[in-house]
Amino acid sequence: MLGGTEFVGRAVVEAALGRGWDVTVFHRGRHEAPPGVRSLLGDRTAPGGLAALTADEAEWDVVVDTWSAAPRAVRDTARLLRGRAGRYVYVSSCSVYAWSPPAGYAEDAPVVEGASAGAEQTAYAQDKRGGELAVLDAFGEDRSVLVRAGLILGPYENVGRLPWWLTRTARGGPVLAPGPRDLPLQYVDVRDLAEWILGTVERGLNGPYNLVSPQGHATMGTLLDACVKVTGGAAELRWTEPEVILDAGVEPWVQLPVWVPPGSDMHDALHSADVSRALATGLRCRPVAETVADTWNWLRGIGGVAPQRADRTRKGLDPEVEAKVLATADAPGTDGGGVRNTTP
Repeated sequence: MLGGTEFVGRAVVEAALGRGWDVTVFHRGRHEAPPGVRSLLGDRTAPGGLAALTADEAEWDVVVDTWSAAPRAVRDTARLLRGRAGRYVYVSSCSVYAWSPPAGYAEDAPVVEGASAGAEQTAYAQDKRGGELAVLDAFGEDRSVLVRAGLILGPYENVGRLPWWLTRTARGGPVLAPGPRDLPLQYVDVRDLAEWILGTVERGLNGPYNLVSPQGHATMGTLLDACVKVTGGAAELRWTEPEVILDAGVEPWVQLPVWVPPGSDMHDALHSADVSRALATGLRCRPVAETVADTWNWLRGIGGVAPQRADRTRKGLDPEVEAKVLATADAPGTDGGGVRNTTP
């Protein structure tokens, strides 16, 4: 496992250990590796940073890589390991598809241009596609798996989406709930992602896979209802029409995590991928209530403050902005259609 101490990597490590696999974790030492693994230290971005892997004589059935910065780091590692590993699984992203992908896009949709396996860090989409190209160059199509994940939620999240909603509902009071309530979502629980990845190794799979839940596995309503329930029920969801939110200048996805307005290019790209290939190869998605409850239990267990990746923007809406949007939606002259009060 390249990485293996945070979020996706950690979930893969824990799933592999749960199956009784022998796991080597190559990481920078910034976080403690999970117990039960063999640990190698190195920085893939530094000169000589792969020395520990070079000196090690072990061979592996599979390498799992979640890298999302300069593709050359994937290239260098994949080239080093191509004679010592049977398969390379790269956790990529649905962002590799050329913007904007149509609703229902599958793995054969056009991908972004301008990506290179040897590039320095540029833009997220090109970096992830460059990582894919690096893996394909070193391992070939027959020995590589490209996991094009979408929204990933669950315990250990260090991006700030579900933890923000949980913290917000725990605070209670009126909560700006972006509508419509039945807006279909696609995401994958990080543990379901990990189990599917290990299953690809056991099944000898290869190629690209869109890796999120079927559309409508959850909705904004079921997600936020679950957040209110597990945090004690003190929050009052105030379902607000998308137009009211957008007119107030609130940024979808960032200020209101997970949510993007219906009918938009963003919703087609983030919540409407064709995942039939992943489902046919073993993807199983646990209920949204379980993902939310387990994330809340993890968050409480670490003191209520989630870790935050330094290379990701902070998510969430300022309380003053939230109050202003709710007040605007409730103001006379809005014909009462801006906000609907509901309790789970």
